[in-house]
Amino acid sequence: MFFTFFYYFFSLIIYFISLPFLIILSFKTKYKKSIPARFFLYKNPPFNEKHCWFHSCSLGETKALKPVIEKFDKVNISVITNTGYEEAKKYKNADVRFLPYEIFLPFWIKPCETLVVMEAELWYMLFFIAKRRCSKTVLLNARISEKSYPKYLKFKWFYKKIFENIDTVLAQSEEDKKRLQELGARNVEVVGNIKTYFKPAITTEYIKQKPLIVVASTHKNEEELILNNLPLNEYQVVVVPRHPERFEEVYELMKKYGQTIKATDLKTQNDKCELNGDLILMNKMGELVNLYAAADIVILGGSFVDNVGGHNPVEPAYFIKPVISGKYIFNQKALYKEVENIVITEPEKIKDVLKKAKPTYIKNIVNIKRILDSIID
Repeated sequence: MFFTFFYYFFSLIIYFISLPFLIILSFKTKYKKSIPARFFLYKNPPFNEKHCWFHSCSLGETKALKPVIEKFDKVNISVITNTGYEEAKKYKNADVRFLPYEIFLPFWIKPCETLVVMEAELWYMLFFIAKRRCSKTVLLNARISEKSYPKYLKFKWFYKKIFENIDTVLAQSEEDKKRLQELGARNVEVVGNIKTYFKPAITTEYIKQKPLIVVASTHKNEEELILNNLPLNEYQVVVVPRHPERFEEVYELMKKYGQTIKATDLKTQNDKCELNGDLILMNKMGELVNLYAAADIVILGGSFVDNVGGHNPVEPAYFIKPVISGKYIFNQKALYKEVENIVITEPEKIKDVLKKAKPTYIKNIVNIKRILDSIID
């Protein structure tokens, strides 16, 4: 109990030190909802009803929860980011909140059925309070990447304290299981990666004029690295930035490579949209699945710069499309192992591998039934 009081007091000090920065950041578009909600509880009351409570960080994790959440009549969902919040709001059976900063959790968390936390959201106060107010605590899709593992080991004593409050850990792989157990996790079972479960809903049919390359989920500096190495005269290219606040920045960059059209300027009729132009900026959210269905080749971003760690390759692989990736995939190694034929290359070699890349496919599918049994039993 002494540790909990010390941790809470330390978190309180950090909060007051950070207040000026939080106030400034709250005026930025990216944080205008999340910071006031998380750090000042603005329009962010506790959940109204006692249901199974799912917590995820951002867009990808929240989206991956779909095959589990759809099995419940009603759920509670908490998130960290704006994109995660918008994705969670799409679930018709969900009551959605931002997860408050830890000093508020003892007063904010109400009794729930099972708390299910996605991946590496290892917040001490979240699990400590939930262990005492909820029927069960579960860490789902748990993973510890090879790159981050040494950092975790340095604070093994701390993570052991967290895992004391987690009843069940559902790991992505045997490697993750071993690392998690070394950090103090108990009742660890390997059920696969929930992000390999994918049932797409195609809402728009994109009509291309020539072979289509989809440059997906790009981050700062990646667009230029990739576009510099594409034979733009041979393909139509759609660039899809990961974060919407970068749409205008990427649009200005793309104009250096030729006439660029924004997707919002294209006409959609009867759920069909003709891609008019060789360079197109996808400045709408939620269109990647539709584009994967139309693509001839997918170049997966987040992997050509060293500060992201890659993105989910399962979605394009579902459509059996050739996928080209950079080498910086340290956060997605487990998923990459689930997909056959991905080409990993340097940016300057993209042009050479374009016509050699083979269609990818998913090797194994996650055990959703086992996950549900662990949550409900």
